[in-house]
Amino acid sequence: MISRLAVSGRQLPSVVTRSLPALTSSFHGGDLLKYRTPCEAQKAAPRGRYLSTVATDESRDLEGSGIKFSSTPSRKYKYFQNVEISPEGVAVIRFDCPKSSVNTISFALKDEAKIMWKTEIEDNENVKAIVFASAKPNMFIAGADIFDIKSIENKQDLVPLIADGLEFFQHMKKKNVPLVAAIDGPALGGGLEWALWCDYRICTDSSKTKLGLPEVKLGLLPGFGGTQNLHKLVGLQAAMDMMLTGKDIRPAKAKKMGLVDLVVTPASLEKVAIDHAAQLANGSLKPKKKKKSLMNKFIEETSPGRNMMWKKVKEMVDKNTNGNYPAPYSIIEAVKYGLDNPSERYKNERELFAKLADTKESEALIGIFDGMTQMKKHSFGADTAIPVNKVAVMGAGLMGAGIAQVSAEKGYSVLLKDKDNAGVSRGLSYMQDNWGKKKKRKRMTEYQYNINNANVTPLTDDVMSWKKHFGQADLVIEAVFEDLELKRKIVADVESLTGDHCVFATNTSAIPIKSIAVGAKRPENIVGMHYFSPVPAMPLLEIIPHEGTSDSAAATAFEVGTKQGKTCILVKDVPGFYVNRCLGPFLVEVSALIRDGAKPEKLDKALKKFGMPVGPITLADEVGIDVTSHVAKFLSNADLGVRMEGGDISLMEKMIDKGWLGKKSGKGFYLYEGKKKVLNPDINGYLKGFVNQDLNLDEKEMQDRLISRFVNEAAKCLEDDIIENPVVGDIGLVFGTGFAPFRGGPFRYIDQIGADNFVSTMNGFADKYGAQFEPCQLLKDHAASGKKFHN
Repeated sequence: MISRLAVSGRQLPSVVTRSLPALTSSFHGGDLLKYRTPCEAQKAAPRGRYLSTVATDESRDLEGSGIKFSSTPSRKYKYFQNVEISPEGVAVIRFDCPKSSVNTISFALKDEAKIMWKTEIEDNENVKAIVFASAKPNMFIAGADIFDIKSIENKQDLVPLIADGLEFFQHMKKKNVPLVAAIDGPALGGGLEWALWCDYRICTDSSKTKLGLPEVKLGLLPGFGGTQNLHKLVGLQAAMDMMLTGKDIRPAKAKKMGLVDLVVTPASLEKVAIDHAAQLANGSLKPKKKKKSLMNKFIEETSPGRNMMWKKVKEMVDKNTNGNYPAPYSIIEAVKYGLDNPSERYKNERELFAKLADTKESEALIGIFDGMTQMKKHSFGADTAIPVNKVAVMGAGLMGAGIAQVSAEKGYSVLLKDKDNAGVSRGLSYMQDNWGKKKKRKRMTEYQYNINNANVTPLTDDVMSWKKHFGQADLVIEAVFEDLELKRKIVADVESLTGDHCVFATNTSAIPIKSIAVGAKRPENIVGMHYFSPVPAMPLLEIIPHEGTSDSAAATAFEVGTKQGKTCILVKDVPGFYVNRCLGPFLVEVSALIRDGAKPEKLDKALKKFGMPVGPITLADEVGIDVTSHVAKFLSNADLGVRMEGGDISLMEKMIDKGWLGKKSGKGFYLYEGKKKVLNPDINGYLKGFVNQDLNLDEKEMQDRLISRFVNEAAKCLEDDIIENPVVGDIGLVFGTGFAPFRGGPFRYIDQIGADNFVSTMNGFADKYGAQFEPCQLLKDHAASGKKFHN
């Protein structure tokens, strides 16, 4: 709950990513993994160790599908359906990657496409035009197969492989017949690049249809001509915006900006595409190029205009990345070089791609994507979870309303209960405002808006039938304030109303689940589901079974969370769980640094430079000084011992007494007036009473002190089996706290700098400041052996 600002698109550098959950659509690999259930690692684990649900890669064919293929007359190709030719001479080529719900571009697909082209198209005089479509519903091409890139040890070997693919596209063009892309569903990364080589693009108005070049989110650039071909359609400014943010473009906007030529309904897509291909072939239809305004002509086609544009683009990248992400700079370089050196533009693009693929930043970002893929499955068994149709949410505050929103959006029937009409009305207004914004931005139709509202039934104590409604619930999620006795009372009330199958989930941010389950009639049905605020924006969900939680209850929570759009990690039932437990020593160290003379604004600047989305002072203000103080105080009285020492958390307690609650009260460390934020003019005077000595700390030492305690606690969680492995630990802190994505998470960060260097830094701080900096034994072991957390 405390980690409010972690990874929503508004907080991460927009030039790198609008939201990390969108990584799932940049390069697709999830459906290519084969999982054990349960995984072998769990079978071999010692009894009593708590295990998460990280799925394991059982076997995978490097071609990308994991299956063998034998050609037959009815299915000649592995990655394509048989080519069909219309009476008008339009060849329809349908992508159809086997045993998968998505199409992805792999090196194997590319090789087969060359064979198919030579066999079916190249010398076939009956082919007058070509339509590229998909045999899968709601799916054009989701992107390139990330495993292809990972499998190449020497990244320079990518250069000739990409060149071979590019030569195929150029060879297609030499057929000199119209090429039409018929897009329904995602056309992302390599999928959009394929469409850019076509002469005409038609997409559907489906809510599943989106177009984009999100390679920047993996620390890469579009490598199949995207940096050179996109701006010819949409202009330099729009192209740079698409490639530097990696954002998705929806159908209406795609048409307006010239990215597609036509938008149609899904049912009519293929027929319209064939008709338009035939018209392009006979000359009755000519593609129309989007006209530029005089201002855009000046900016994009004159030397002074371009110089001004490139200057602004670089300033934006500098501001949003602090120079931590090389990919945006390479994208700029690729486009600029191509404009000045057209004959070498594609060669330069693929060489830049290979260089980026070899960077630690790309390795880290791909590691995050890979981790997300692993978290999509649990290992409790396919039929372990109970079917959930009705979700009841107790408490209609920001957390409860957010949980209700993400549940209703995914088709669950939702009961939202608060004690009175005022409370439940605030919850409904919160959801309706969020849906209204989506509708205004054309991210939601009027129909879906109405469906979402219809999925929510508001209930209060005064509604006589609320108990009857709750009796039909399959899952109840309580989202009331952090009071143990209140939560136990809610458990008792819910158990008296619901069936034996009903799972009870608590959204506590720190209280151990076993404590909440004390006295319960069905403790095996109780599980923790720790959401992060704001729930609709935050991608992480911690699933916390206590020792008596059944596999069925844990699996049910996991599957509901996944359907809600969350990346779920399983965490041992300890105070603070994983994310907030790691934040405890971090928060204490913030107060220790202030005690040693560090200024609030300098602390914020230091952590932002490290790569965090916001600094620790802004984080406390945004979350709420009262909430931050509560978590720090709770963990100080928990089981972390000396690791919660070294600072003075009463600093925030006294701020609460003054009414300085942060952004929500208009005053905390900063003063808030509308969207404006300035340092609280009274804060420095207040903090003087806490300063023991001014050590004139430099930025590097401030960063190292904060991050070392943060990362050490993550390693301690791994040592104590609170999390199962480093992948869970990296995903948890990147998605839960915004830990610098380009560093890949705490464990990849240790691998990058070396465990020996990290331990040496902590030992130095321990000698200088105290035992709170003592590195955990696992880190010492890795330092001594040279072992890494990731292979």
